[in-house]
Amino acid sequence: MIHSSEEEEFEHELDVFRIEVDSGTQFFYAYLAVNAALSANKAALDAVNKAPLFWGTNVGALQAAFFITLGRIFDQKSNHNVDKLLRLAQNNISIFSKEALAKRKRKLSENADEWLDDYLEDVYVPTSDDFRGLKKHIRKYRQIYEQKYRNIRHKIFTHKELSKPDDIQRLYSMTNIGELEKLCIFLNKLHQTLWELLSNGRKPILRPMRYSARNMRKRPQPEWYGQTVQERIVTETHTYFEMMTPKAQHYAAPDRR
Repeated sequence: MIHSSEEEEFEHELDVFRIEVDSGTQFFYAYLAVNAALSANKAALDAVNKAPLFWGTNVGALQAAFFITLGRIFDQKSNHNVDKLLRLAQNNISIFSKEALAKRKRKLSENADEWLDDYLEDVYVPTSDDFRGLKKHIRKYRQIYEQKYRNIRHKIFTHKELSKPDDIQRLYSMTNIGELEKLCIFLNKLHQTLWELLSNGRKPILRPMRYSARNMRKRPQPEWYGQTVQERIVTETHTYFEMMTPKAQHYAAPDRR
């Protein structure tokens, strides 16, 4: 039996998760894109250095906002976290039945009865094993967050437990840009997976998605392809600096990754 209140609660939590993931992704990839643009564009760097307080404030705010958002997603005491979302899905698996999907499709399409039976033949109905598999991925990335990034959030950005430069640097020395990129994109893939399962009955598999900001800069996806939020923010950041310094002098910055 399908309970609309449970379905509505899951849809709400999924949308909250989307907003959190999009926000965290924008903050992090904008931070990366700004630093990369300034490393490769001498004129942009010179322009930014004319207003160092303003730009330092913005870059610092992006970094702080990213870590705070990341904590809301992973911390199990948060009102809206990734575990709550998956628990709702697993405990209310009837939400993903063919009958429930058919009902949602009929709400969105006036002629659903003309095509719905054929559509439902290829719909995937998940089992508890599917959600256990997603939980394993979540545990993996939460462990990374808890071991390396939770203390940065708690001790630097939210509670200011650390103030000595050496103590702060010690925490930052454990970070890894590539690892954080993968963590961010995992959250994006998880949302996409759950949304596709709910909306289209697609099997809940984490499908490939580009994570490297460096590759996004070198080989941007065209707009018609349907850019992800991380692709858009990287592209827009670099476009902004190109517009700001049309006669910019570019040089190849060393790849420190």
